[in-house]
Amino acid sequence: MTRIALAQITSSTEKTANLELAKQLISEAKNKGARMIAFPEFLMAFSPSAQSAEELAEISETLDGPFTKSLREAAKAANIETLATIYEKSDVPGRVYDTALWIDAAGDLSAVYRKLHLYDALGFKESDKFLAGSELVQPFKSAIGVIGMMICYDLRFPELSRLLTLTGAEILVSPSGWVQGDMKVEHWQTMVRARALENGCYVIAPDQIGNIYIGHSMVVDPFGRVVIDMGERQGFEIVDLDLSMVGEVREQLPLLKNRRADIYGRAVLTGKFS
Repeated sequence: MTRIALAQITSSTEKTANLELAKQLISEAKNKGARMIAFPEFLMAFSPSAQSAEELAEISETLDGPFTKSLREAAKAANIETLATIYEKSDVPGRVYDTALWIDAAGDLSAVYRKLHLYDALGFKESDKFLAGSELVQPFKSAIGVIGMMICYDLRFPELSRLLTLTGAEILVSPSGWVQGDMKVEHWQTMVRARALENGCYVIAPDQIGNIYIGHSMVVDPFGRVVIDMGERQGFEIVDLDLSMVGEVREQLPLLKNRRADIYGRAVLTGKFS
């Protein structure tokens, strides 16, 4: 068994306060025996709708900025792997990347993923403030298993999770800020479970609570069973993962092996049958 911590927080607009909360939870998670802690999207700060793109860009940082540096130091001090998120500066004025970081127990950056799919849907337009990433990030080995990284709205695009699992991911992580609205809790729970079940992998999905977000941070096992759903409570929960379940489920329910990629071919790329 591998023990992880799932953090469900309400980020304020104050970057310093959010950093201090993250550092506190990193320490607490280590004291509970966790080897990894997962934070949601928008850990750095809540960006209200009234905040301009230029104002958000002002609080963004580079990968070697003080926010990330402090998280790396905290992870190293606690000897715990950390999934965190930042607003990362870009070269485009008034636009930032929505970036997920995997910090290993030595405090090193193992992976950096910039959100590919911006939430331009259901009345939102993230592209007004954000710049979409342009690269897939190869799954990588961590202390808890082989990790594939996504962020929030990416969950609605099964192609990404499938590519990550085909290239080795045993665990998909998706830090999120899932916005409230009609059927949004149901959408969230369905997407997280579906991505786990169809790929025979764990999904770790920490979500924001409060402000405009639904909470319900989840861990789902490779057979689609909900290990935990945090509902609307703040704080963190400890979860034990049994990585051997990935191989067992993929053997008994061989969805990856049974795919007919020889038939899908060009239609997958073009959306046309011929």
